[in-house]
Amino acid sequence: MFRNFTLATSALALAFAAAPAAAEHHEETAPAGPALWQLSDEDTTIYLFGTVHFLPEGVEWYTPHIEAALTNADQFVSEIDTSAIPEIVPGETPPPEALALAQMQVQMAQLTTGGTLRELMSKEDRAQYEEAMQSVGIPPEAFDGFEPWFAFMTMSQLGLVQQGLDPSTGVERQLDRKIGGKERAAFETVEQQFTMLDGLPMDSQLTLLDETVEGLPELGNGLRALIAEWMEGDADQLAAIMNEEMTDPVVYDMLLTQRNANWADWIENRMDEPGTVFIAVGAGHLGGEGSVQDQLTERGLTVERVAH
Repeated sequence: MFRNFTLATSALALAFAAAPAAAEHHEETAPAGPALWQLSDEDTTIYLFGTVHFLPEGVEWYTPHIEAALTNADQFVSEIDTSAIPEIVPGETPPPEALALAQMQVQMAQLTTGGTLRELMSKEDRAQYEEAMQSVGIPPEAFDGFEPWFAFMTMSQLGLVQQGLDPSTGVERQLDRKIGGKERAAFETVEQQFTMLDGLPMDSQLTLLDETVEGLPELGNGLRALIAEWMEGDADQLAAIMNEEMTDPVVYDMLLTQRNANWADWIENRMDEPGTVFIAVGAGHLGGEGSVQDQLTERGLTVERVAH
């Protein structure tokens, strides 16, 4: 799930530098392409598109129906304004904007419970954690002064990059280069996303860190399986795989249900204004129980899948 949370953390990870089975394919049938939905009335059309933040090179996801929807849109809306997040080139000095984001994240993630992060773990979990840290090239003591969310976000992002998946080729970065001079809006700020993670209960954070550590070796293969489902346009199966990690109802509510509800409120209000809007958010928000579409249906709005 966290590999589909925030591109900001992906950038910061680069600055400070049991997986799902692969989806079955049939060679004679080309992938349908990622799913796209729309809701509309007499003078307003809103498209909903689910993204993947990390992609290997060469994934041809920009199908004609997605291109047409984006071209016709007056406004582009994303989780955060990714155009304001500098792209990081490994090995090069991060730009000042990236350093400012990193400083904000570090300040928010300070551990204030006393002791160190590793002292909060069981002996077994600590041993696994230290091994995982070394596998991504980070000294085991590096995150001792930080909360678990900082550790699991950074470890997962670095792990993906090391396994050949790159945020610079992800959907958001590609969309940034396609929208031109369209009006932009964002549901959240980077600070709000960090605040959500920082607000998770400590027990939930430690569980998520342990799950990240256990899944790290196969993280890239797991994400490639998700990308295969995404390219097939199977939104429900994609969401089921992405969100199965969130067995903690508190985490599910804070990071999915509440956010989806907030975004549905925004969309409901936006339907009162004329124009065409293209919304791009993490694909896990557009499938499964409590999805943005479910939230919109509860508000009396009809959401339809756009035919390929």
